[in-house]
Amino acid sequence: MIQDAPHIVAIYGSPRRDGNTARLLREAIAGARTAGARVDEIVLRDLKLSPCLEIYSCKQGGECRIRDDFQKVRDLVMSCGGLMLASPIFYYAVSAHTKILMDRFHSVWVQKHWVEKCAGSELGPRRKGLFISAGATRGRKLFEGTLLSMRYFYDTLDMDLWKTLLYRGLEEAQDVLNHPEYLDEARRAGEELAGALNGWAPAPRRHPAADATLEHDPKRLQDR
Repeated sequence: MIQDAPHIVAIYGSPRRDGNTARLLREAIAGARTAGARVDEIVLRDLKLSPCLEIYSCKQGGECRIRDDFQKVRDLVMSCGGLMLASPIFYYAVSAHTKILMDRFHSVWVQKHWVEKCAGSELGPRRKGLFISAGATRGRKLFEGTLLSMRYFYDTLDMDLWKTLLYRGLEEAQDVLNHPEYLDEARRAGEELAGALNGWAPAPRRHPAADATLEHDPKRLQDR
């Protein structure tokens, strides 16, 4: 029997169309497609996305009352086997575009836990997520808050944070081009994600998020 190609959604969270995280994500996408995956790309800066207004209309049926491009993104993300998300670090957090999207997915959490009242064992198989990020500074704690947010975000999607690629010292839009090893690593991560999804099967129970994290800093880390 021919197995369906794994489906991956890739989300560009940077306000720069050709910045460092965008270039890294494109490499990961290329790697996934080389490995046979079908990849849908979403550029957040091109979408109409309102911030969450915290009116909690999603308590009635789990549907967000704000009608914009979120519904299309949500449907794609909830139907895929794997998610790639890339965002730069601004003030030790993800970009505004990325945070708006994350907050809007709270309606999915509300639907599962408040409307349908699903227990952990009833939420179905875990999917896989790749997070790519880059920051200008070299602070030791540069990614700490973001990684905690990402683990909870992916958990809302019934995904494990399968792997993270984190890069320090990248500020100008083309800085990553000076590190071809970073681009190669992103491409390999895309290939590996597609390969992991090829063997994806329903898990008997929920598993804690993975701690697989690759961090890169060419100089000694400083607590900044």
